[in-house]
Amino acid sequence: MSGTPLRTPRPAASWTVSALPVDDPVAVGLLRAYLVDVADRYYRLHEGRDATAAEIERALSEMNSDDLAPPDGVFLMARRDGAGGPAGCAGLRRRDTHTVELKRVYIEPGSRGLGGGGALLAAVEAAARGLGARRIVLDTRLDLVEARALYARHGYRDVAPFGDGTYAEVWMAKELG
Repeated sequence: MSGTPLRTPRPAASWTVSALPVDDPVAVGLLRAYLVDVADRYYRLHEGRDATAAEIERALSEMNSDDLAPPDGVFLMARRDGAGGPAGCAGLRRRDTHTVELKRVYIEPGSRGLGGGGALLAAVEAAARGLGARRIVLDTRLDLVEARALYARHGYRDVAPFGDGTYAEVWMAKELG
């Protein structure tokens, strides 16, 4: 029989997610990896090249993550159990009394497809409830199709724009029960 071979799904891994100070060197490294990943994708799509080191440094200073810290935020780090170092992150920041915003969701490329995104989102929801939130909102880009699919699988739905970020093209939200 001819045709495209079937892809065998990768087995899910177990993950540990914990809070980490956003200025911890591990957090800084994860935030840099996140930014390189999304910036490279953006520049490849729009200019046919990777982001330069200067563009990454400028974006790191412009996209400050200090608000992903207590008392009105949290930064979470994910480790794939048995695999060593940190493999992903996500942050939350308070928008108002009952709403938090999801920011900087990242799983390193070698760990994608193993359940880390779902583990991070479960931890994000628990952290959001801990902050007294009833709703989580996020914005993302159209080209980040894997992220949008992850959010949709976990109950996030498209909503009207709630901000005007430079790279925001899609807005989503999830009501917490």
